[in-house]
Amino acid sequence: MMRRLFPHPYLTVTLVVLWLLLVNRLALGSVVMALILGTAIPLITARWWPGTPPVARPLALISYIGLVIWDVIIANLQVARIVLFMPTARIKSAWITVPLDLTSPEAITLLAGTITMTPGTLTADIASDGKSLLIHSLHAPDPDAIRDDIKVRYEARLKRIFAE
Repeated sequence: MMRRLFPHPYLTVTLVVLWLLLVNRLALGSVVMALILGTAIPLITARWWPGTPPVARPLALISYIGLVIWDVIIANLQVARIVLFMPTARIKSAWITVPLDLTSPEAITLLAGTITMTPGTLTADIASDGKSLLIHSLHAPDPDAIRDDIKVRYEARLKRIFAE
């Protein structure tokens, strides 16, 4: 019965928390609306989700989120420095292809979203076979280092979280 009402419990919890953070108020109406959205959205979209994402280590996902938040803060400072103090002639933008070892669509989507959320980088495309991402970097004096950093810092962690 609970699985039928909450087909994706992690999504339900995420939606409830995000709604409460968005409204920035812990009132009865806000909590009720969060619970309605957290229940209705997964129920409505369940037919497009073939199965539950294979999260093998949910606690590792929490540390991954902390890492991403830290990286977003640092990247904001780096992008501000580049935009404000670096002459445009010295900025070396680049397109970078990142080959993927991940196979789960949820893990690939999480990696692409992480790259896009981090200021200075953007996931522009995924290969039709799902084996690589096309990334744009605002400043990439060494594109190979950025590719390797993405694979070690994010993809390796996601492989452990999703048991790939």
